[in-house]
Amino acid sequence: MKKSISAFFIFLVVSLSLNAKDYTVSSPSGNISAVVKVDGSTSMSIYIKDVKVMEDCKIAMHLSDSTTLGDNATIRKDTRGTRTENINAPFYRQSSFQASYNYLSLRFEGNYTLQVRAYNDGIAYRFVTSFPENVKVIGEDVQFNFTGAYQAIVPWKLNSSSDPYESSFENQYSFLNLGEISEKDKDRLAFLPVIVRGEQWGNILLTESDVEDYPGMFVKLNEKGFSAVFPPVPAQFTTSDKGVERPSAYSNIIAETSGSRSFPWRIIAYSEKDSDLPINNMVYQTASASRIDEIEWISPGQSAWDWWNANILYNVPFKSGINTETYKHHIDFAAANGLEYVILDEGWYKNLDPMTPSDNIDIKYLCGYAQESNVKLILWCTSSLLYNRAEEICSHYADLGIGGFKVDFFDAQDQRTVKQIYELAEITANHHLVLDLHGIYKPTGLNRTYPNILNFEGVFGLEQLKWTSIENADMPLNDVLIPYLRMVAGPMDYTPGAMRNASKNEFRPVFIRPMSQGTRAHQVALYVVYDAPLTMLCDSPSAYEEDKATTDFITSIPTTFQSTSILSGTIGENIITLREKDSKYYIGGLTNWKERDDLISFSFLPEGTWKATLYKDGINADVTASDHTIETIEVNSTTTMNIHSAPGGGFAIIIEK
Repeated sequence: MKKSISAFFIFLVVSLSLNAKDYTVSSPSGNISAVVKVDGSTSMSIYIKDVKVMEDCKIAMHLSDSTTLGDNATIRKDTRGTRTENINAPFYRQSSFQASYNYLSLRFEGNYTLQVRAYNDGIAYRFVTSFPENVKVIGEDVQFNFTGAYQAIVPWKLNSSSDPYESSFENQYSFLNLGEISEKDKDRLAFLPVIVRGEQWGNILLTESDVEDYPGMFVKLNEKGFSAVFPPVPAQFTTSDKGVERPSAYSNIIAETSGSRSFPWRIIAYSEKDSDLPINNMVYQTASASRIDEIEWISPGQSAWDWWNANILYNVPFKSGINTETYKHHIDFAAANGLEYVILDEGWYKNLDPMTPSDNIDIKYLCGYAQESNVKLILWCTSSLLYNRAEEICSHYADLGIGGFKVDFFDAQDQRTVKQIYELAEITANHHLVLDLHGIYKPTGLNRTYPNILNFEGVFGLEQLKWTSIENADMPLNDVLIPYLRMVAGPMDYTPGAMRNASKNEFRPVFIRPMSQGTRAHQVALYVVYDAPLTMLCDSPSAYEEDKATTDFITSIPTTFQSTSILSGTIGENIITLREKDSKYYIGGLTNWKERDDLISFSFLPEGTWKATLYKDGINADVTASDHTIETIEVNSTTTMNIHSAPGGGFAIIIEK
């Protein structure tokens, strides 16, 4: 009997080995390849220029009927090919671009397919199913196993409540080596994107795209890298004091969804150089195409904003606060400076009812006054309060002429939340309203599918300095990390523009009168460096009115561009960004707390003489962070210029004929 069992076991192993097969797909450049191995289970390895970087990354999806996609797998057909897509990209970092890729499609017995694409800037894979009935997904194996103890840069989820999956997706970054799992980190969840760096091969950024009717992905450390964790479908809810429905219990599935669909793309973005990461297109180019036929009504732009500056005005003849006179002044400021929007943040409605404005707010008057001033209002609202009455609220305020909604406190990425966001995107689009999503997970290409979503938070932005000490927040470092990490996923509502600026020794958190870490020139440069089709002027109109030259410079910077490139940059150290729109060029440079000198070449310019207006740190900006200079010079394609940045400093240049 033992001999029979042994013989059968040997036969089984040999049979599996004989049936095992590797399927390789490489990028058009040949620099990055994915090797899919099917030998009973399904896994993937990643090679960069023939160096194995990731290995044995299991791919599987577990359904409630005990079916596991990817396990006990038999391939019926494999298909390969090459495609090039010309992608129109309104309100993106470039107006259009070409995406070429080689693809591999593995059709398995059981009516499902694994699709793999290899672009020059990364690998993407996903399951596609063709089942006649809905399916319940109880889990998914997504592994990112690396071949060495490479450095990783990770944003940990903060545990701010008893809900293990609740998150505002805002934190600074931690540096660690893969395989070295501390007791503190072994069970922690991180949100995406994360980066893994190798000296020999460059950078791998992990994220996802086209997440629809499915939960978003957290990751946790394993012995070789990261494994995915998905929030389950909520089963019970409580309501917060802001009217937001929060899960109080979860089911045992992560999704119930159509059996005939494509699932989210798992993204392994690649850049050999740090400076290629901020312009990596993997998320946008794998997202579903726009579902809005006519987009002429969508207006990107800049907005005056009340909350960061606590509704404080001065040198005005009325008491500032959450009242009609304050917002009328904001509208006047926006109109005088060419801003497209004014945001009414928390406090404009009462009794948890967005249909009932606060007693001190005449919303109909403000909407009419804004229209007369060629400015649009964006109204803040919490997620559940808007979603539960979305058609009623959107119809009412669209009739009054508002521009859109800033929707806050989603603080989740379970399937229910993801579905709500898609529904809100569609309803608001039907009413020609834009969206700014806060308390939200990283972008997953939804800004391509619904381009009325102009911005997303999910970033450790300037608001954090209202309450975070210098010991617990290194904002200049953060500012030269997020272009290489968070911004790869999509635009980010960082809310720049602080007019009270502090050196490292002088900074302190002040909720009512907040300040930035670093220089005023650093704040101005953020408007060029960060992708943000809708961006804030976060400080008080009164502060901007005191420095008209800075305000004029900021409001001269567009929020969307025809092209973007990175002139130079190193993760966590600095970045210099070049953008172009309507035959004008914009350069923005940021540094961390280390002062630096950068040599700028203007070789990108067409022939002729150009006028360059330079905004940079003043000679005393290391002590007085608001110190800056503005100068105008003539440049051409042979010009080079050395620019000194103070600690936490930066610079911006506008170049025009």
